Amino acid sequence: MTYITPDLCDAYPNVRVLTPMFKNFGGRSSFGGQVVTVKCFEDNSRVKELLATDGTGKVLVVDGGGSLRCALLGDLIGDSAVKCGWEGVIVYGAVRDVDALAQLDLGVQALSPMPLKSVRKGVGDVGLTLEIGGVMIANGEYIYADNNGVIVSADALTMPE
Repeated sequence: MTYITPDLCDAYPNVRVLTPMFKNFGGRSSFGGQVVTVKCFEDNSRVKELLATDGTGKVLVVDGGGSLRCALLGDLIGDSAVKCGWEGVIVYGAVRDVDALAQLDLGVQALSPMPLKSVRKGVGDVGLTLEIGGVMIANGEYIYADNNGVIVSADALTMPE
């Protein structure tokens, strides 16, 4: 499904729009689905675990605290996400292996590339309400992203005719 966030904003004026800061790195430039949240700082243990579970119709929203010191997603974890049916991943932080991510059938938005991987310590919280880009994002809400930006809604949205 292709989502066009300007059209969604016009059709649903109550959506919440994140501050523009994300860039597309995945093979899907438009994606959306039900939010699964994870908060982790410079440790992608929970990201790896979650993206290895069934993600049909879902988007993982990762609050990495905006850190650009290491990547929270790379090609191997991205490939796992594709195999498990995830629609996409939005990382408030960095990703790596961006040329490989661009070849995957997965939406990936993040702040920046960074070649250094994170150190896994098993730290991170799942299912929290996050604040990213001036917007509160609750587990179970819906998120849509394209080259225009990222929007959040309490309810699933459909593209207007």
